[in-house]
Amino acid sequence: MRKDMRRALVTGGSGDLGGATCRALARDGWHVLVHANANRGRAEATVSQIRGQGGDAEAVAFDLTDADATRAAIERLLESGPVHALVHNAGIHDDAPLAGMREEQWRRVSDVSLHGFFHAVQPLLLPMARARFGRIVAVSSVAATLGNRGQANYAAAKSALHGAVKSLAREMAGRGITANVVAPGIIEGNMTKELFTPERIRQLIPAARMGTPREVADVIAFLCSDAASYVNGQVIGVNGGMA
Repeated sequence: MRKDMRRALVTGGSGDLGGATCRALARDGWHVLVHANANRGRAEATVSQIRGQGGDAEAVAFDLTDADATRAAIERLLESGPVHALVHNAGIHDDAPLAGMREEQWRRVSDVSLHGFFHAVQPLLLPMARARFGRIVAVSSVAATLGNRGQANYAAAKSALHGAVKSLAREMAGRGITANVVAPGIIEGNMTKELFTPERIRQLIPAARMGTPREVADVIAFLCSDAASYVNGQVIGVNGGMA
């Protein structure tokens, strides 16, 4: 890694959207910290792909739901210099109608999407402020805007990110730090390919197709760039016109 390279931490960087985001950032010249929890091997595969294309990346693994473990991992990363961007992409589904949802399901989804965001971003803010540069992007969902049957826990956790990010944007704007949300719609990937028939896609999405991970990743990469320095506190939908 060159000393002048900016570093970006992508939580959930081993998944479809996370991997696309890591590749987009590496393409733009970032040194990418590809985060995983249980699936470090997939993060290592993303790193190998980035390096094979001439980019710069490394894999990191820690449990975002564990505050102490996350802080310790981030402090180790900061020993090598500032982390200039955080893309909080990590999230899980544990779907059920609210009337039959177990408390464990409610808490588990929030632990990753919402509490994990706090655990990751909080120790990075003062180092970003000292560097007078920071980019924070939280990956939400169209479900946070529209709601979705069986996903009250997921929609609640993701919509809570909107308020947290808007507040954070106001707190840190004077330090050269921006905070934004990207809210994808239905995106191609392992989680969606078996769920939606072509007919259902046409009913749900004005664009009449799923989005691609690359289309979302390019928006995230823009928000991390110098060109987006005056875009702050925004929720940007990438959903083909769903919302």
